[in-house]
Amino acid sequence: MIDWILANQTLFNAGISTITVLVWILYAQLLYSGFRRQRTPRVIINRGRQKDLNALCIISNMSQEAIYVEFILATLKTSHGEVIMDVTDFERSSADVPHGENDSADNALAPSANLRDDTRQGPLLSGDFMHIGTFVDLANRLAREAGIPMRGERPEGDIRLECLSIQIIALYGPDSRPISATRDFNIHSDESGTTLTPTSWQTRQGVSYLHRRRLGKFVNKMNETNFSVSSSVRKQE
Repeated sequence: MIDWILANQTLFNAGISTITVLVWILYAQLLYSGFRRQRTPRVIINRGRQKDLNALCIISNMSQEAIYVEFILATLKTSHGEVIMDVTDFERSSADVPHGENDSADNALAPSANLRDDTRQGPLLSGDFMHIGTFVDLANRLAREAGIPMRGERPEGDIRLECLSIQIIALYGPDSRPISATRDFNIHSDESGTTLTPTSWQTRQGVSYLHRRRLGKFVNKMNETNFSVSSSVRKQE
Protein backbone atom coordinates (compact mmCIF):
# COMPACT_ATOMS: atom_id res chain seq x y z
CA MET A 1 0.00 0.00 0.00
CA ILE A 2 2.81 2.38 0.91
CA ASP A 3 4.64 1.53 -2.29
CA TRP A 4 1.52 2.26 -4.31
CA ILE A 5 1.10 5.63 -2.57
CA LEU A 6 4.71 6.53 -3.24
CA ALA A 7 4.37 5.48 -6.86
CA ASN A 8 1.23 7.58 -7.29
CA GLN A 9 2.11 10.43 -4.95
CA THR A 10 1.22 13.14 -7.44
CA LEU A 11 -2.22 11.67 -8.11
CA PHE A 12 -2.76 11.01 -4.41
CA ASN A 13 -1.90 14.62 -3.47
CA ALA A 14 -4.20 15.95 -6.20
CA GLY A 15 -7.06 13.84 -4.83
CA ILE A 16 -6.50 15.08 -1.27
CA SER A 17 -6.37 18.71 -2.49
CA THR A 18 -9.62 18.26 -4.42
CA ILE A 19 -11.36 16.75 -1.40
CA THR A 20 -10.06 19.57 0.81
CA VAL A 21 -11.37 22.20 -1.61
CA LEU A 22 -14.79 20.49 -1.75
CA VAL A 23 -14.98 20.37 2.05
CA TRP A 24 -14.17 24.08 2.30
CA ILE A 25 -16.75 24.91 -0.39
CA LEU A 26 -19.38 22.92 1.49
CA TYR A 27 -18.44 24.62 4.77
CA ALA A 28 -18.58 28.08 3.15
CA GLN A 29 -21.97 27.24 1.64
CA LEU A 30 -23.30 26.22 5.06
CA LEU A 31 -22.00 29.46 6.59
CA TYR A 32 -23.54 31.53 3.81
CA SER A 33 -26.87 29.72 4.06
CA GLY A 34 -27.00 30.32 7.81
CA PHE A 35 -26.10 34.00 7.39
CA ARG A 36 -28.64 34.45 4.62
CA ARG A 37 -31.35 32.73 6.66
CA GLN A 38 -30.69 35.09 9.58
CA ARG A 39 -30.69 38.16 7.36
CA THR A 40 -33.80 37.24 5.36
CA PRO A 41 -36.93 39.00 6.68
CA ARG A 42 -39.95 36.86 7.53
CA VAL A 43 -43.38 38.29 8.27
CA ILE A 44 -46.32 36.02 9.12
CA ILE A 45 -50.00 36.87 8.50
CA ASN A 46 -52.48 34.61 10.22
CA ARG A 47 -55.89 34.24 11.86
CA GLY A 48 -56.24 34.56 15.60
CA ARG A 49 -58.83 33.74 18.27
CA GLN A 50 -61.31 32.29 15.78
CA LYS A 51 -61.33 30.59 12.38
CA ASP A 52 -64.15 32.49 10.67
CA LEU A 53 -64.54 36.10 9.52
CA ASN A 54 -64.64 37.21 13.16
CA ALA A 55 -61.01 36.11 13.55
CA LEU A 56 -58.36 38.71 14.27
CA CYS A 57 -55.88 39.42 11.47
CA ILE A 58 -52.50 38.99 13.20
CA ILE A 59 -49.17 40.17 11.79
CA SER A 60 -46.00 38.73 13.36
CA ASN A 61 -42.40 39.78 12.70
CA MET A 62 -40.26 36.63 12.81
CA SER A 63 -37.21 38.39 11.33
CA GLN A 64 -33.93 38.78 13.17
CA GLU A 65 -34.39 42.57 13.22
CA ALA A 66 -37.25 45.03 13.44
CA ILE A 67 -39.26 45.96 10.38
CA TYR A 68 -40.92 49.28 9.63
CA VAL A 69 -44.51 48.79 8.44
CA GLU A 70 -45.13 51.34 5.71
CA PHE A 71 -48.38 50.16 4.10
CA ILE A 72 -51.05 47.53 4.74
CA LEU A 73 -53.15 46.80 1.68
CA ALA A 74 -56.33 44.74 1.72
CA THR A 75 -57.92 43.30 -1.42
CA LEU A 76 -61.50 42.02 -1.37
CA LYS A 77 -62.40 39.83 -4.35
CA THR A 78 -66.10 39.43 -5.08
CA SER A 79 -68.19 37.83 -7.78
CA HIS A 80 -68.63 41.33 -9.29
CA GLY A 81 -65.00 42.49 -9.18
CA GLU A 82 -62.51 43.52 -6.56
CA VAL A 83 -61.60 46.47 -4.37
CA ILE A 84 -58.11 47.33 -3.11
CA MET A 85 -57.71 49.65 -0.15
CA ASP A 86 -54.93 51.06 1.99
CA VAL A 87 -55.96 50.08 5.54
CA THR A 88 -52.79 51.30 7.25
CA ASP A 89 -54.72 53.96 9.14
CA PHE A 90 -57.66 53.23 11.43
CA GLU A 91 -61.15 54.41 10.69
CA ARG A 92 -62.11 57.08 13.20
CA SER A 93 -65.47 58.67 13.80
CA SER A 94 -67.02 60.91 16.41
CA ALA A 95 -67.80 57.79 18.42
CA ASP A 96 -64.06 57.19 18.84
CA VAL A 97 -63.57 60.51 20.63
CA PRO A 98 -64.30 60.48 24.37
CA HIS A 99 -67.50 62.32 25.30
CA GLY A 100 -66.90 65.88 26.36
CA GLU A 101 -63.40 66.04 24.85
CA ASN A 102 -64.53 68.29 22.05
CA ASP A 103 -67.98 68.78 20.58
CA SER A 104 -66.75 70.26 17.34
CA ALA A 105 -67.40 68.12 14.25
CA ASP A 106 -64.10 69.28 12.79
CA ASN A 107 -62.18 68.12 15.83
CA ALA A 108 -64.06 64.83 16.18
CA LEU A 109 -61.73 63.31 13.62
CA ALA A 110 -58.60 65.04 14.92
CA PRO A 111 -55.51 62.87 15.43
CA SER A 112 -55.29 61.12 18.77
CA ALA A 113 -52.57 62.01 21.25
CA ASN A 114 -51.40 58.38 20.97
CA LEU A 115 -50.18 57.74 17.42
CA ARG A 116 -50.99 54.02 17.77
CA ASP A 117 -54.66 54.96 18.01
CA ASP A 118 -54.57 56.41 14.48
CA THR A 119 -52.23 54.29 12.37
CA ARG A 120 -50.58 50.89 12.17
CA GLN A 121 -47.57 52.42 10.44
CA GLY A 122 -44.38 52.16 12.43
CA PRO A 123 -41.73 49.74 13.70
CA LEU A 124 -42.53 46.16 14.65
CA LEU A 125 -39.78 44.60 16.75
CA SER A 126 -38.31 41.17 16.16
CA GLY A 127 -40.57 38.51 17.67
CA ASP A 128 -43.39 41.03 18.19
CA PHE A 129 -46.88 40.98 16.69
CA MET A 130 -49.93 43.18 16.26
CA HIS A 131 -53.47 42.73 15.01
CA ILE A 132 -55.23 44.99 12.52
CA GLY A 133 -58.77 44.20 13.59
CA THR A 134 -61.07 41.40 12.53
CA PHE A 135 -61.46 40.12 8.99
CA VAL A 136 -65.14 40.98 9.04
CA ASP A 137 -64.34 44.61 9.91
CA LEU A 138 -61.85 44.74 7.03
CA ALA A 139 -64.35 43.15 4.64
CA ASN A 140 -67.09 45.57 5.68
CA ARG A 141 -64.75 48.54 5.30
CA LEU A 142 -63.76 47.53 1.76
CA ALA A 143 -67.36 46.68 0.81
CA ARG A 144 -68.53 50.07 2.04
CA GLU A 145 -65.90 51.81 -0.10
CA ALA A 146 -67.01 49.78 -3.15
CA GLY A 147 -70.67 50.58 -2.52
CA ILE A 148 -71.59 47.01 -1.62
CA PRO A 149 -74.42 46.93 0.94
CA MET A 150 -73.65 44.45 3.73
CA ARG A 151 -75.89 42.69 6.20
CA GLY A 152 -73.61 41.35 8.90
CA GLU A 153 -70.99 39.14 7.28
CA ARG A 154 -72.77 38.81 3.94
CA PRO A 155 -73.44 41.26 1.12
CA GLU A 156 -76.98 41.95 0.03
CA GLY A 157 -78.17 40.92 -3.41
CA ASP A 158 -76.37 38.41 -5.62
CA ILE A 159 -72.81 39.54 -4.83
CA ARG A 160 -70.62 36.91 -3.18
CA LEU A 161 -67.44 37.56 -1.21
CA GLU A 162 -64.75 35.20 -2.52
CA CYS A 163 -61.33 36.11 -1.12
CA LEU A 164 -59.69 38.61 1.21
CA SER A 165 -55.96 39.25 0.71
CA ILE A 166 -53.68 41.08 3.12
CA GLN A 167 -50.36 42.54 1.97
CA ILE A 168 -47.75 44.10 4.25
CA ILE A 169 -45.21 46.48 2.70
CA ALA A 170 -42.31 47.23 5.04
CA LEU A 171 -38.68 48.28 5.23
CA TYR A 172 -36.04 45.93 6.63
CA GLY A 173 -32.39 46.59 7.36
CA PRO A 174 -30.28 49.19 5.54
CA ASP A 175 -31.76 48.42 2.09
CA SER A 176 -33.93 51.28 0.86
CA ARG A 177 -36.09 48.90 -1.19
CA PRO A 178 -39.20 47.60 0.59
CA ILE A 179 -40.18 44.00 1.25
CA SER A 180 -43.65 42.50 1.24
CA ALA A 181 -45.63 39.68 2.84
CA THR A 182 -48.95 38.50 1.39
CA ARG A 183 -51.54 35.93 2.36
CA ASP A 184 -54.91 35.11 0.79
CA PHE A 185 -57.97 33.87 2.65
CA ASN A 186 -60.91 32.27 0.85
CA ILE A 187 -64.39 33.25 2.05
CA HIS A 188 -67.22 30.73 1.83
CA SER A 189 -70.78 31.43 2.92
CA ASP A 190 -73.61 28.97 3.29
CA GLU A 191 -76.62 28.40 5.50
CA SER A 192 -74.43 27.37 8.44
CA GLY A 193 -72.39 30.57 8.36
CA THR A 194 -69.26 32.09 6.83
CA THR A 195 -65.84 30.43 6.89
CA LEU A 196 -62.39 31.92 6.33
CA THR A 197 -59.70 29.57 5.04
CA PRO A 198 -56.08 30.40 4.05
CA THR A 199 -55.29 29.43 0.46
CA SER A 200 -51.85 28.14 1.54
CA TRP A 201 -50.22 27.17 4.81
CA GLN A 202 -47.59 29.90 4.63
CA THR A 203 -47.29 33.62 3.96
CA ARG A 204 -45.70 34.57 0.63
CA GLN A 205 -42.50 36.53 1.25
CA GLY A 206 -41.52 39.16 -1.32
CA VAL A 207 -37.81 39.47 -0.57
CA SER A 208 -36.04 38.77 -3.87
CA TYR A 209 -34.04 41.55 -5.52
CA LEU A 210 -36.34 41.81 -8.56
CA HIS A 211 -39.49 41.78 -6.44
CA ARG A 212 -38.17 44.48 -4.12
CA ARG A 213 -37.18 46.58 -7.11
CA ARG A 214 -40.69 46.33 -8.61
CA LEU A 215 -42.23 46.93 -5.19
CA GLY A 216 -40.16 50.09 -4.75
CA LYS A 217 -41.58 51.48 -8.00
CA PHE A 218 -45.09 50.54 -6.88
CA VAL A 219 -44.63 52.33 -3.55
CA ASN A 220 -43.33 55.44 -5.31
CA LYS A 221 -46.40 55.40 -7.54
CA MET A 222 -48.68 55.04 -4.51
CA ASN A 223 -47.03 58.02 -2.85
CA GLU A 224 -47.23 60.14 -6.02
CA THR A 225 -50.92 59.42 -6.60
CA ASN A 226 -51.86 59.50 -2.90
CA PHE A 227 -53.46 56.07 -3.35
CA SER A 228 -56.17 55.09 -0.87
CA VAL A 229 -58.68 52.85 -2.66
CA SER A 230 -59.25 51.31 -6.10
CA SER A 231 -62.42 49.45 -7.04
CA SER A 232 -63.50 47.48 -10.08
CA VAL A 233 -66.69 46.13 -8.49
CA ARG A 234 -69.66 46.26 -10.85
CA LYS A 235 -72.61 47.97 -9.29
CA GLN A 236 -75.84 46.07 -8.86
CA GLU A 237 -78.66 47.10 -11.15
